[in-house]
Amino acid sequence: MSEQIASVIPGGVDSPFRSFHEVGGHTIFLERASGAYVFDVDGNKYIDYLGAWGPAVLGHSPPSVVAAARKALESGAVFGTPHALELEMAEQLIAAYPSIEKVRFVNSGTEAVMSAVRLARGCTGRDLIVSFEGCYHGHSDAVLVSRQHRASSGVPQAVAEFTLQVPFNDLPALEQCLAANAGQVAALLIEPVAGSMGVIPPEPGYLEGVRRLCSAHDTLLIFDEVLTGLRVALGGAQALYGVKPDLTCLGKALGGGLPIGAYGGAAWIMDHLQPLGQVYQAGTFSGNPVTMASGVETLKLLSEPGVYQTLEARAQQLFQGLGETIRKLELPVQLQRVGSMFAVLFAPGPVKNYRDSLVIDAGRFAEFFHQLLDRGIFLPPSAVDAACLSAAHSPQDIETSVRLMSEALRSIA
Repeated sequence: MSEQIASVIPGGVDSPFRSFHEVGGHTIFLERASGAYVFDVDGNKYIDYLGAWGPAVLGHSPPSVVAAARKALESGAVFGTPHALELEMAEQLIAAYPSIEKVRFVNSGTEAVMSAVRLARGCTGRDLIVSFEGCYHGHSDAVLVSRQHRASSGVPQAVAEFTLQVPFNDLPALEQCLAANAGQVAALLIEPVAGSMGVIPPEPGYLEGVRRLCSAHDTLLIFDEVLTGLRVALGGAQALYGVKPDLTCLGKALGGGLPIGAYGGAAWIMDHLQPLGQVYQAGTFSGNPVTMASGVETLKLLSEPGVYQTLEARAQQLFQGLGETIRKLELPVQLQRVGSMFAVLFAPGPVKNYRDSLVIDAGRFAEFFHQLLDRGIFLPPSAVDAACLSAAHSPQDIETSVRLMSEALRSIA
């Protein structure tokens, strides 16, 4: 099937992340997913830690979310007009994110970031954007400039020059960059937890320092919470760390498994969008009823008491078991996580920025990945991208995972 699909879809995938080019071998073809498990076309069952690259925070296909989407579909998949579910979804989202006073829904995280960057430029009248080495913000031209992700032709050099790069977790470097470009930087775009070069949390005081510098330079602070939003806390990383951005980008878990993106912030910023202001953004399928119904139900479920405590308990159980194995075997392996996002990094020390991530042993991870796949555990096929727990993982799932992961670590030790 791999050769057959590659003959009609470039590389056999609709996103390069889905291929196994980093770990070798042929990608598996999944047939269905339910709760904490995925099943391939050959009938194999896997405990899933890919989590569809983030969306499956409640597990796959929660029954009430499926029912809500089905009910909405029966009334019409897309109207091209405002509808009540958009209002309900927006009100729920604003309640969960105090930094958001108004919100626009789009169809992907990439679209959310692209729109927020344009809005920041239109709002401030400035052209430059600052982003961080190794952070990932989708595939629009303005943000595909990270050293880890810029290996793409088709991005004009003139466009790339409007985005400046500084190291993550390095306040002096950011301060120097903003001072050198005073009055020219529209916005600073940051993943508050870097999920694409190992799961890297901000150093204590770092995000507070970023906020302070942005305010001092009249630069808008954009949190890219496409991955962290709803996954590390109901109110995202900004709630977890107590730092308020000017604009927030969301996606993934927000749609309950359906395509979605959203960006929002202070009303005075959002009101620069047409038809009120002069910044253009549009989308036929933005805020479609099926996605909104799924999102409304997802937010309701995530608002129930105990959900995030369950996620935290499962993550602690996994890391405690794996940590004991790593210590006994004296392996150069780092366990890094924030909330339900985690990474098993084959590196000699903690990974705190892009430069640190360069020493991650991708070959050793590839061996670990395939050892786990053979044992019935599915991790992201990448040595640096975040794996994801879900509320559907049971204590027994975690216990089994610790045992099988420990077997794999002993095998490659």
